[in-house]
Amino acid sequence: MGLDAANAPDWLSGLILDGIVAGVGAVLGFVPQMLVLFLLLAILEACGYMARIAFVLDRIFRRFGLSGKSFIPMLIGTGCGIPGIMASRTIENERDRRMTIMTTTFIPCGAKVPFIAMIAGAIFGGSAWVATSAYFIGMAAIIVSGVILKKTRPFAGDPAPFVMELPAYHLPTVGNVLRSMWERGWSFIKKAGTIILLSTIVVWFLSFFGVVDGSFRMLAEDELEYSMLAKIGIPFAFLFRPLGFGTWQAATASVTGLVAKENIVGTMGILYGAGATNTYAALRAAFSGVTAYSFLIFNLLCAPCFAAIGAIKREMNNPKWTWFAIGYQCGFAYAVSLCVYQIGSIFDGSFASGSAVTTVGHVFGLIVSLALIAGAVYMLFFRKYREAEKLERTVSVSK
Repeated sequence: MGLDAANAPDWLSGLILDGIVAGVGAVLGFVPQMLVLFLLLAILEACGYMARIAFVLDRIFRRFGLSGKSFIPMLIGTGCGIPGIMASRTIENERDRRMTIMTTTFIPCGAKVPFIAMIAGAIFGGSAWVATSAYFIGMAAIIVSGVILKKTRPFAGDPAPFVMELPAYHLPTVGNVLRSMWERGWSFIKKAGTIILLSTIVVWFLSFFGVVDGSFRMLAEDELEYSMLAKIGIPFAFLFRPLGFGTWQAATASVTGLVAKENIVGTMGILYGAGATNTYAALRAAFSGVTAYSFLIFNLLCAPCFAAIGAIKREMNNPKWTWFAIGYQCGFAYAVSLCVYQIGSIFDGSFASGSAVTTVGHVFGLIVSLALIAGAVYMLFFRKYREAEKLERTVSVSK
């Protein structure tokens, strides 16, 4: 018997259908993909290959200012950023440890997998390259950040020597692998049943209640711009306009993602999938390819969820470094997303298709993007490491 047949009030049917089902259901739909990811990670860990990957990559990571031990937190971070951040404790050098903490969450964690799958499925027809590129962008962000930060005063210095005991190869037992996969998967499901459930209820209430003509009431699906959530999202929307997704819905989804990255999917499921509307169809109408990819990159690289931020605070043990890490992550994400949208808009035709004001904004954004790219190229390839500068000055004085 449906809710309408049971004469359920509008607020109850809206809460269940547009809130809980649209929000939590959108997240739980991606559990099978996440179980596959956790299964493969468990096999790598159980067979003893994880430590060897870190050992092999130590020489490569040193070229980018990182230690081989940084790889383990980053690989663990593909499951969840919190244990990835905590795994940085194995790094003895304080500078390397701080850099690892700041960059580990660039790798897409399990909580971001539903968001990646939603963008890939709704906008790009389920293309595999979107999900693949998300991980390559995360790795590229770590490499670029490692090189640039290592050339600044707070992070200058050689990476710590790599010392690690390598376990013997062995066949993983089926029970241990399945247990590890289930523990991680069940942790995600419990989060969906608690944090995400509460978040979607709050988002639904803020989305479907507001003041219209001086009265506070439940809103219809075509009145969401009067909602309390719109009042919260509109002040932030202008910040994302240079990135291509300057709507209150996208801004709100990005803000709620700070609670838990899965909330982005739940929030978009509520805001774009209300009533009989097909969520994917609504997303295709709201985003173009370049704006969707810019939206994807920003939320992949920006500050992680509150729980991971709490882990950063504990591991940094310093408010200044905590805020510096969060600021760097958000600034880096904003810069990369800006460059992707402003340059990508040239190729998808949106650069010259808008009004004169929009075109001027695009030109200014393009100039800023090119300046950011030029600065990054200079830091990556032309600016010398601080140790090299000191050595050259010492040699010149001795001569």
